[in-house]
Amino acid sequence: MSTKSNYSEPTQRGYIVFSLQNKTALVTGAASGIGAAIAATFAQAGATVWIADRNENDGRANAERIGGKFLTLDVTSETACAQAAQTVGTLDILANVAGLGHVGTLFQAAVTDLDKLYAVNVRGVFNCCKAFVPAMLERKSGSVINMASIAGVVAVRERLAYTTTKFAVVGLTKALALDHSHTSVRFNCICPGRVETPFVLARLREYPDPQAAYRDMASTQLNGRMARPEEIAAAALYLAADESAMITGSTLMIDGGWSAGK
Repeated sequence: MSTKSNYSEPTQRGYIVFSLQNKTALVTGAASGIGAAIAATFAQAGATVWIADRNENDGRANAERIGGKFLTLDVTSETACAQAAQTVGTLDILANVAGLGHVGTLFQAAVTDLDKLYAVNVRGVFNCCKAFVPAMLERKSGSVINMASIAGVVAVRERLAYTTTKFAVVGLTKALALDHSHTSVRFNCICPGRVETPFVLARLREYPDPQAAYRDMASTQLNGRMARPEEIAAAALYLAADESAMITGSTLMIDGGWSAGK
């Protein structure tokens, strides 16, 4: 019995340029940092990009800069996310990047801290998926990219609340992939290590010796430096593009080797 393969030899050697032409993407938390870099990268790849954020000033400025659209969105509100889905219409790519951080152990984190992080980091992802994924499933097409963290795969010292929520994001992503494996809608998450975001750089400036603090924070990564937001965005572009059609339920580590020995 013979079988027919869909595989064909490449006709041209060289770098693959991922294209998002004729696709619409929405990126939450895109007023700054990783979200802003992902939105810009998606726009450069040809996508129509919606920037969704509570920070209207920076969000609108970024949207204008990349030729995208802005949508004021509080991801903690199920109603607001449902309304956003109505406003945006057909969506091909959903990047759930909005998130909060917290430094502290069990005894330095209040219940209100955990609730605040959970509302954005976990319920925000849930709300956006609840709002946008049904239409993707109906069309049997779409890519959902959730921003987790190295702290969602290995525990990080003095980040109890943050680690708890990011483990939940990884689990949520895998559950979505399993539940909807019969469709062509894909669910993946990115787990960055430490990244030079405006939030991190502002925190470094609070130390007496910012350069020493940087070296200390970067030392957890085998290459001795933090990632740039654009490096995380490059991975998001791959997961958004059709070339990653075989990838779902994955946890993509971009941590400079942090997790290599774990």
